[in-house]
Amino acid sequence: MVIELPQYGLKAYALLFAKHGTNGLFRQSELDWIVSSSMKKKIFSLLLRYGWISKHNSGEYTCTSPVDAIKGLMEFRVQKIILDAKKPYAFTKNSAIEIWSDYSYTLRSIEKSPYFMKVLRKDLKYWKEFWSKNEIPNYIESGAAIGEYIILMPVDSLKSDEKDGLKVDTLKETMKYARSNDIYEYASGYMKKKYGEK
Repeated sequence: MVIELPQYGLKAYALLFAKHGTNGLFRQSELDWIVSSSMKKKIFSLLLRYGWISKHNSGEYTCTSPVDAIKGLMEFRVQKIILDAKKPYAFTKNSAIEIWSDYSYTLRSIEKSPYFMKVLRKDLKYWKEFWSKNEIPNYIESGAAIGEYIILMPVDSLKSDEKDGLKVDTLKETMKYARSNDIYEYASGYMKKKYGEK
């Protein structure tokens, strides 16, 4: 998993890659004369945690290929990250249609990949922090970003079913939403055929 770096991390990566490429080994001491000891530790921790460098048993490091790092920024991560959530949620709207229709309808692309999630209003702070900690842009009610992002839809009560390990609006509610717009006609037909009329 590769995550976007803050500017100081990107500059350090650029320096290390320019000097060593992807095959050269280097140690943390590489940055001794450039930054303080605490900043050096912060930079290496960041680069390692975010997937821009790899550590070897010898205590040495190598750079991840810039091509792999850049492509990694666009990987789909939300459905894996959500498994660590401790509060209730339900994928809703287009996201619920995707899940219930076994992705016969998909809104997802590397350019734009929104997820719509109902969350309890009282848990909104938790969800904002949860997604921010995982470097996923998140918005309340509306918003947009390049790649994956979350649209949080606060509600006072929440009802969900489980499908493929994910919590999602009930099938009945999802089918009703799918019938509300012709754009979901194929997914609606798919769900009706698979699950029957709801």
